[in-house]
Formats: sequence, structure tokens, C-alpha cells
Amino acid sequence: MDSVDPHIGGIGHLLTSNSPEAQLPHGMMVVTPWFARDVTDVYLATRMYGFTVGASVIMPVSGKITAAPDRIFSEWDPDNDVVTPYSSRYLLEDFETVVEYAVSERGAHFRFHFPDGKPANIFLRPQETAQYKLSGSKTILGTEQKQGVNTYLCVEFSRSPVSQRKVTVPAGGAVLGDTDALVLDFGQGVGVVEVRAAISYISRSQGAQTLREQLAAKSFDETRSAGRAAWEKALEAIHVEGGSDEQRAIFYTALYRFFQYPKDVTEDGHYFGPYDRKIRDASGNDFYIEDNLWDTYRTRHPLSALIEPRRHQDMLRSYVRLFEESGWMPQFPFMAGDLPFMDGNNAASMFLDAYGKGQRDFDLELAYQGIRKDAMQATMLPYRRGALTDLDQFYQKHGYFPALRKGEKETEPRVDPDMRRQAVSVTLDSAYDDWCVAEVAKILGKADDTEYFGRRALNYRNLYNPATGFMSPKGANGEFIPDFDSKWSGGQAGRDYFTECNGWVYSFDVPHDIGGLIALMGGRDRFVGRLDQLFAEGYNGRLKFEFLAQFPDSTALIGQYPQGNEPAHHIAYLYNYAGAPWKTQKRVRQIMRNWYASRPLGLPGDDDNGAMSSWYVFSAMGFYPICPGRPIYTIGSPLFNKSLIQVSDGKIFTIVANRTSVVNKYIQSARLNGSDFNRTWFEHADVVNGGTLVLEMGPEPNKSWAAGLDAAPPSLSPQLNS
Repeated sequence: MDSVDPHIGGIGHLLTSNSPEAQLPHGMMVVTPWFARDVTDVYLATRMYGFTVGASVIMPVSGKITAAPDRIFSEWDPDNDVVTPYSSRYLLEDFETVVEYAVSERGAHFRFHFPDGKPANIFLRPQETAQYKLSGSKTILGTEQKQGVNTYLCVEFSRSPVSQRKVTVPAGGAVLGDTDALVLDFGQGVGVVEVRAAISYISRSQGAQTLREQLAAKSFDETRSAGRAAWEKALEAIHVEGGSDEQRAIFYTALYRFFQYPKDVTEDGHYFGPYDRKIRDASGNDFYIEDNLWDTYRTRHPLSALIEPRRHQDMLRSYVRLFEESGWMPQFPFMAGDLPFMDGNNAASMFLDAYGKGQRDFDLELAYQGIRKDAMQATMLPYRRGALTDLDQFYQKHGYFPALRKGEKETEPRVDPDMRRQAVSVTLDSAYDDWCVAEVAKILGKADDTEYFGRRALNYRNLYNPATGFMSPKGANGEFIPDFDSKWSGGQAGRDYFTECNGWVYSFDVPHDIGGLIALMGGRDRFVGRLDQLFAEGYNGRLKFEFLAQFPDSTALIGQYPQGNEPAHHIAYLYNYAGAPWKTQKRVRQIMRNWYASRPLGLPGDDDNGAMSSWYVFSAMGFYPICPGRPIYTIGSPLFNKSLIQVSDGKIFTIVANRTSVVNKYIQSARLNGSDFNRTWFEHADVVNGGTLVLEMGPEPNKSWAAGLDAAPPSLSPQLNS
């Protein structure tokens, strides 16, 4: 517990950063410092405007308020603060005021220590818009609106304010537009003012009830202790031994980030339906929201299925409910509805993966209706929702998404002019998603769908150009786009052809059929050579900043491999398919050692709802879900001498890495449950049944361990000898 450092990732390599958020595991209430909206590196922000509480911001201000409302902020020094997953303490230097807070599931307990002899004020303002009113002498009820959704806020003070006044906060700084706010004056010499706050998406009365149930009878120390206990219980899901202090800090901070999403928004057996805005009965299950599937299906959902299977089943039920309520299977469900982020039918992967791992207490038939509808009736266009376009119908007929030549005018009006077609990525992502749909259809005995989507799962082959060895864009005329450069083509973020990465990365984006991809690339030896070149490839004599200016998501580069973006996350493990597992061991260690650290600039890219952190959790333990939907894990190189995973029914799966160290990264031999083990993968059943995987580690690669064809992980297409 004490290893967690929420400041890790507080500086972004290029794009966004993480905030030091106080929140219980999957909790609805999140409290974090509030900074100017154009400051992306929160650890480097010098001006603090307050602390989030629901969709509002609360700020203690000592002394007479002379600044305009949009200028109320304080300098702070992160070296003086104390942050944990469940509580924090800050010194507001300009106001000589100490702020402490601790959280419950849907509430927060603040303690403001004002300096002696100065007036004590509390400034309460919305992030977007809100109406506040005093109820009695010490309670404020607020109706906040953020992205069109009401959040009901109930705030109770430990003493009555002497006066209150409404002020208008003009747009700028931390505020989007003009908003009404409250200044509460508590007089001089008050010392400490405690504030208890609770939120609800259901009603004001529900918010008040939450405050009574979760906070009213507890002291600040009791709230903080309860939060610590909740996190200790969650983090006990995985116990690691050995490694350095830094490695344990990175690991448990990554696990903390994993537990933040998605959020449980169930309130006394009910939840706010984000699509029809109705209050619904949760039917005895918790309801979850805020989940960017394009990122999280790869690592965070498989980790959830592994260490919190009961909770994960409620997440699956939540998606089924959202399909029932909206008519579409969502991609990024949050309180204001479904954000049509990115591309793909990624719920298909989530459902198949969970079902294959024994999570079956949800309506698979109804889930299938949703993922099939998305595959057949929803547009594949990135950042779009709705019915099929001519481009989608072209895909269904020809098996690839058509691309435009450079400078060719767009013909489809529904293409987002900024996001473009991303034609290669759409084709590749859809091939994997369709494999998942086919596998679910097979489980349900739908033979025709199994055969149809099984054919579509091979559509990736339509974009492999044997002349260049890369997945390449193809025009509607059936010819590859001329003058395509796998490194630089595609415009900003590669969006003409790709999603945030380039052709080097996406040429390996066939997780369901690595055997088939190896055959396309000319066999195992050539495949290994292509992987080697990916990690060695430079920028054609140009400067790195030129590449990052075009591909800002491709941070944490090793050659053309970007650990800072999720489409690359499986690639280092692909050597396991081609007879060179020692190279996987070398690469995953290189990535962890160079791109994850226990400092603010310690996360390789945007965490994306815990996806970037979940990669580290898996990799540090020494295995990875190479193809969600296929219930296996492929082996890497463990950082810790021992990792113990609490699985269902009190069973424990243990990974022992004898003599592991910075130098001893290579597997010499392995035993699973006492028997010799000579392959690069094991099954999910091996984990949930409990057992022990023992790896003997050494300083030099054992190039014969698990190098044979029979040692490679399974694939849609069988592998052939080189």
C-alpha cells in the first residue's frame, strides 16, 4: 500500500498526464487538484484553483478576497504534499492554508486548516454550470451540469458561514465559460473547517442520503482509515516479493491506476441510465461506466477478469444493459452516453475473452446480438456512430476498407475531416473483432455466422503487400496506394491510413492469427528479422521531433516501436511465436527498465483508463494476454522473485523467478506444477486452478528453451517451418 505513488505519470511525455487522484477502487467520487485547462502536466502546474468534488471545485481562501473570481488560485509545491490513493494533504502557499481530504465510495471528507487571525472563506464553483442553494445553516445543495448530465451535490460544513454571496466567474483559466459561484465567509479565527460532500446522479435526496450513510457519523480519521483498508484489500489481489523499491512502487502504482476504472455508479440498487436518462433498477448487480474499450480490451479487461472476476461479470452485464437501452453495443460508455472514440467492435473481444475464462453469468445471446449488430449495421468510420456508409458496404463486399490517394478528395460526407478514414487500421482491427464474433457464434452454435465471420477474420491478408512486406493501404480500384511509405505516410497521426501509429506498427496487428502473419512474411526467420528491424529502425536521417510532431501518440520509442501507444503493446511478445522467446525476454525488460519509472515522468504515454499501467502489471509478473479472446498467456521475463495472484475460491497462482535480476533476465528452464515446461504459453485454467510456475533465470539467453514449433502459442492458422 505504501509503495503507491499517485504522482507517477504526473508529467506526460508529449500529450496528457495522470492526476494524483483520491478515489476508492472503482469509486464514483474522485478528488484531485484542479488546474488551468491548458496545463497538461499536472505535476508541473504552479497554480492550483481548488479540488474537484463531483462536477464542482472547492477552494479554501484565507484573507480578504480581492482578486477577481477567475484569479483565485494558489501556488503549491508538490514536494510538500502527501498523496495516497485514498487521501491527500496539500499546502496552499498563497493562503497559508493546509488542505486534507479523504474519500468514500461516493463522498469526500475535507479538512481545511486556516491560519490564525485571517478571514476564512470557501469558494465553491462549477466545472461547467451549477445552481447552489443553502439548505438550513450549514448545508448546500447543488445541481451541477457537466456535458448535459446532472450531478447532485450535497455539501455539509462543520460550522455555519457568517455570510454567503454569489459571484460570476468569467471564462478563462480553469473555467470553460461564465459561471455562477459561491463565496462562503466563515469569519476570523475559525481554525479548522470540515466539509463533508457527497454526489449522486439520481437525485438531491439520494446525495443527502449518501452523505448521511457514508460520512456523517465518521470522523476524518475514520474516513481515511476506511479508505486505506479498501485499497489494502484491493491491492492484496497480487503480492510480489523481491525486486527493487522502485519496481514495487511502479508495480503497485500501476495496479492502483488499474483499479480506478471503470466506475461503479450504482446507488442503493439503482443507477442513472446514460442513454435514456432514466433511473433504473440495477437488479442486484453493480453498474459500471467510463471505459474506453479501444484501449482497455487489450490489457485492463483481461487483468480484471483475472483478479476481480465477480466484479468483471458486473461490467459485462453493464454492457449488455447498455445495448438493451441504446440499441448499440457501446465503445466508450460514460455518463453522457457513448463516445464514438477510435474504431473497432471491441466489445466482441471483451465478451469472448471473459466467457473463455469461465465468466458466464451474463446473457451471452443478448451480448452476441449487440456485437453482431455492430459488425453488420454500424459504420466502421473512426469517431462516428450510426448506420452503414458506402465505404462500409464496400468493406463487406471486398474485405477491406478503401483508402484515398494522397491529395484525393474525400467522397464520403460522414468521414470526420480531422480523423480521416484510417483505412488500414479499420481493416485490421475489424478482422480481429470479426474473429471474436465468429468465436462467440461458434459457442452459441450459429454455424452460418461462424463461417461468415471466420472468413472476415482473414481480411487482414487483403492489405498485406508482398512486394514491400508491410500492411498497406489499398484503393477502391483494388490496387495498393502508390508511393506509400510505411514510416511517414498517412498525414497527421497517420490518420489517412492508420490510428495514431504507422505502418511499421500496424503490420504486426493481427493478434488472432500470428501464425498466418508469419507465413505471409516468409516464415519464422524472416519474421524475427522484421521484428528486429522494427526495434532498430530510425527516422531516415531526420530528427526525432519531426517524427513525434507527426505521430504525437508514438512516445517511448525504441526504433519504430512506441510503448506509449496501445496498438504496439503485444509486439515484443511476438518473438515467442517464431522460435526466439529469449528476444521477447530481452525486449520486455528493456521496455520496463527504460520507459517506466517511479517519478512524475514515469509513464510512457497516456494511461488511457489504466491500459498503459495494466501492461506493466502483467509484464512485471512475467506473462501477457497476447490475444484477448483466446484464454492463454504468453511468457515474458518476471521482475520479481515471486508473484502470488489471488484467484477465485481462495486459490493462488505463484510465479517464481529464481535469481531474477537486471542481468538475469533470460529463462534457462521452467517447471509448471512440478513438471518440466518447455513452451512459451500457459492456459488461464492453469492460473485459476492454482499452481506454481517456476522459472530459472540467467544472464545469457538459452536459445533452445521453448524454441520449437510446438512451443509457440496457438494461432488461427497453424505455423509452418521456416
